Amino acid sequence: MVRDLLSAATTYLRRNPDEIVRATLNAGRLRFGVPIAALRWLAGQAKGKKAPKDIELGAVPPALRLSATVDAMGTQLRAGANVEIDEVEISSESVRVTLRVRDVKLKVLDDSETPIATLVRSGALDLSKPGNLVKFIPKRPKAIVDAHDDRIVLDLLQIPALAENKRLRRALQIVSPLVGIRAIETEGDHLYIALRATPAGFRDALVALRDV
Repeated sequence: MVRDLLSAATTYLRRNPDEIVRATLNAGRLRFGVPIAALRWLAGQAKGKKAPKDIELGAVPPALRLSATVDAMGTQLRAGANVEIDEVEISSESVRVTLRVRDVKLKVLDDSETPIATLVRSGALDLSKPGNLVKFIPKRPKAIVDAHDDRIVLDLLQIPALAENKRLRRALQIVSPLVGIRAIETEGDHLYIALRATPAGFRDALVALRDV
């Protein structure tokens, strides 16, 4: 996976040498861009029976447009939505990401007569407020800590694999007092991450570094 990633990155930079100049200019503003083409490549590496298929990614600034074929309890659906990252809060105890999910589209791809297929075909689902639908999902993932209207809040540290990663938790203790995420948004064919420096947190970061 790492070898393939490096090979794909090298090929992309050879075809797009202006990326290096753009990255250098943005770095001075604490702004870092990821080509959406790279995200498409990563999405294409998803494997497994339950993994989404035929994933498409595109920019609808400032949101990211995602479409994929998914298996929802035995029903094949084509699902799409504009996803905007509204806010990111990082600390040693949580990594909360607030999403705004809009323009949701669902289409049944087979002849299923399942409850989900019936609901989608009938138009009874209020897709303008996906958060309200997520709120009532049975056995909702723990990472979804809040959902209302078009707003869905995730806490990534509720994912066991991340919560139990001691190196990640230590890194968060050191980095979170110094750097925050100001914005994550699309522009052109890139997804940009803008950082916010907080020098006032230097003392807390130093204490955390000493405790490592």
